Amino acid sequence: MARPRQQHTGIARHGRLKPARPVRTALAFVALSLAVVLVSGVTVAGLAFWQFSSTVTANSIDLNGADVPDAAPSIGSYETGFNILIVGVDNDSEQGGAYGERDSTLNDVNILVHVSADHTNAVVVSIPRDLIVAHPSCTDMNTGEEYSSMSARPVNEAMSRGGLPCVVSTIENLTGLEIPFAGVASFDGVVRMSDAVGGVPICLSEAIDDPLANLTLPAGTSVVSGSTALAFLRSRHGVGDGSDLSRISSQQIYLASLMRTVQGDGTFTDLPKLFSLATAAATNIKLSTNLAHTDTMVSMALALKDIDLSRLVFVQYPGTTEDPDFPNKVVPLQDLADTMFAKILADEPFALATDEPEPTEEPTTATETPVQSDAPVVEAAPEVLNGLTGRTAEDQSCAQAFSG
Repeated sequence: MARPRQQHTGIARHGRLKPARPVRTALAFVALSLAVVLVSGVTVAGLAFWQFSSTVTANSIDLNGADVPDAAPSIGSYETGFNILIVGVDNDSEQGGAYGERDSTLNDVNILVHVSADHTNAVVVSIPRDLIVAHPSCTDMNTGEEYSSMSARPVNEAMSRGGLPCVVSTIENLTGLEIPFAGVASFDGVVRMSDAVGGVPICLSEAIDDPLANLTLPAGTSVVSGSTALAFLRSRHGVGDGSDLSRISSQQIYLASLMRTVQGDGTFTDLPKLFSLATAAATNIKLSTNLAHTDTMVSMALALKDIDLSRLVFVQYPGTTEDPDFPNKVVPLQDLADTMFAKILADEPFALATDEPEPTEEPTTATETPVQSDAPVVEAAPEVLNGLTGRTAEDQSCAQAFSG
């Protein structure tokens, strides 16, 4: 059953889901890069700033008349929480047939990014392309064609029913969260963005040889970029159990490593690299009109850049592949999904279950006297949500090669 949606305002408020990859990486990474480019370099690159802003605006997408602020926020940390949906598509008209062709364009990658209002934690939710969901009615803004609602179809059919606005409406309907900001990119965009990053280290448990994705990598750590990074993110038969869900795990490993890389290698003080990233983002990612606003992106970046990696959680939308009514598809585990999104809506951090034993406390005796201390109160650990699959950005575990 669909949850009630929040009132749309165009600017994210407290607690609203107000995200890729390369593209499948979170736009959070793009915004982080933009912050340094536009803030640190503004005194010496006024012309480049103007050119970039113009390119982003010209490349934007209107989400069904989403409000565009009369004036963007002043440059400074974003004042509230926000949510962004990043969509990766295949068979985009601009990429040609290099990656194969389908009868329609599908939103095969759907990544929802939520940053809490106090900017202390963030959640990146990967939504499986084969997740069975209810689809709302949609209208294609380019052709005017109308599509009726559907009760149970794969989520990746949304793009062909009205473009990015329809994908946003479908994910809002699924999660009960408002998504005022969104972006879409094709395979070509993934390649160019990963080239601009300069490579991301990924670890493999064993060597991978996946001819279907044109991917060959040795065991251990490799630095991937360009078409190799895209092949790793696309590889299905080379990782895990050969399913699309294993591919999501690879994407999370890449994103976690990407965030560690840009935080630790001086990227944010390397202006040439940052301008390269900004140019790649502006020309290869189509943003919603209310996100394609330079100051808005900068403000978001400043809110994101200091989040502790242990509080940046990558999680897969909970589902099961064992429902006999939907063979080879993923059916939501509704109770667990409801619990997770209630946490997200309330800006309450949560943790994933691990194999590590819980720490035990030493027993106290009746003769012990509490010691007064001026030390700050230690924050309670986030609640563990059992049954969720994912990792934190600080997790440096290796991708598991396909075992056959």
